[in-house]
Amino acid sequence: MGVSIFKKKNILITGHTGFKGFWLALILRKLGANVSGISLPIINNQNNHFNILEGDKLFKNYYQDIRDYELLKSNLKEIKPDYVFHLAAQAIVSESYKYPLDTFNVNTIGSLNLLEALRNTSENCNIIMITSDKVYENVEWNYGYREIDTLGGKDPYSASKASAELAIKCFYNSYLKNTNLKIVSARAGNVIGGGDWSKDRLVPDCIRSWMKNEEVIIRSPNSTRPWQHVFEPINGYLKIAEKLSITNSISGESFNFGPNSFSEIKVIEAVKVLAKKWGDNSKFIICEQEAFKESNLLKLNCDKAHSILSWYPFINFENCAELTINWYKKANIDLDNAKLITNEQIEWFLKATNRFY
Repeated sequence: MGVSIFKKKNILITGHTGFKGFWLALILRKLGANVSGISLPIINNQNNHFNILEGDKLFKNYYQDIRDYELLKSNLKEIKPDYVFHLAAQAIVSESYKYPLDTFNVNTIGSLNLLEALRNTSENCNIIMITSDKVYENVEWNYGYREIDTLGGKDPYSASKASAELAIKCFYNSYLKNTNLKIVSARAGNVIGGGDWSKDRLVPDCIRSWMKNEEVIIRSPNSTRPWQHVFEPINGYLKIAEKLSITNSISGESFNFGPNSFSEIKVIEAVKVLAKKWGDNSKFIICEQEAFKESNLLKLNCDKAHSILSWYPFINFENCAELTINWYKKANIDLDNAKLITNEQIEWFLKATNRFY
């Protein structure tokens, strides 16, 4: 591809202290971008990837709630972004059941705040809105959902993300169409990889238990999920941004990013692969009782991303598990090892996706 299109560009990532956002921020920094981030202040927790790698020293950080419209607008005026990647969200399904209003306010109203603030502060910007694979009205059929399929959501998290998609489409058609504010939404989920310490997620739950030589409790063992490494959707987000930089033909569109069908495996099968990679102390027990209601089957059709973006998944689940477990094993020894394994995996990603800097 030659020199990175992101070199010396001003890039804003909302939710840059989170699991996926921080990997994206590190990759864009490596590609030569001037990266700014907007996120809530983070708790000083040693198991946070952002804290471990001293993210305060790497980016221009704006700690705020995206529900604060006036502060958001003020910060955008200062950042003057060429590209925006919106990942800030309440992303935990179990939390959405406990705090539905907060979930809708962050995921739906927060997205609207960002779009309205950009509309009033920017004349030229490429905007990638990250939602979720759970935005579809899931009837658990055996073929993948397409971008034109019905949106919905039975739990507050899914519904809040589907609502965000409707808001994004509304803003495009009402305000952004035929302007230099180009916008695309990206739908991906069940992302795993090193650096994720969120609660009620499979990999972090496993790692926390195995590090303490404890059994991890596996719920919904027969549910099928579209597992993918964090680098897969990030590659998709970058593909969108790269496409937007040369054409407005995809503005207003949505894209799915999911694994090949052979990576859509059951929870229990995923745990067995992860346990084998971890080795000693990787014990688990199965509990059929669900802590909260989730779908049993979810698949995405990614033909549109294949055709228009030339995006294809390139990490099978075996390699996905290998990358993930290697990070946790090496990164938690000390700061230098954490920096080393993170940088090694980013270099591997950039080489695998033919990006240069």
